[in-house]
Amino acid sequence: MSENSPYDAPESDVAVSSGTSKLSLKEIYFSFKGRIPRKVFWIHGMLGMIGASIVIGIVIGGLAALIGGAAMILLIPFYIALVWAGLAISIKRWHDRNKSGWWVLIGLVPIIGLWAIIETGFLETIPGDNEYGPEPGEY
Repeated sequence: MSENSPYDAPESDVAVSSGTSKLSLKEIYFSFKGRIPRKVFWIHGMLGMIGASIVIGIVIGGLAALIGGAAMILLIPFYIALVWAGLAISIKRWHDRNKSGWWVLIGLVPIIGLWAIIETGFLETIPGDNEYGPEPGEY
């Protein structure tokens, strides 16, 4: 075909994105940017955080039995890290629902805060890109 054939596909300089993103574990637990799907929220957010809390509690509890109650002070940095990770995971899930991370505070409101569980734990990903990032990929 010739160079200017009317049957050739038009060309464009528009960049094509893959449409999805996948965060590393470091980004899932410690970054407040991006989006995560329900599966990641439940596995890393709920099961992972509960499991980590139990393991840390048992280890520090064992140390407290051996060396005394002062070992309980060791819990403070671990629980600060767990709270940080829990907030990061919840905020990314709110971003996935195309809402600001500040919606995480609705969990502090009695009864109305139950909506946070429904919104982040049971409602599907909003398809496509939004202001918080590309649609999360398969994990």
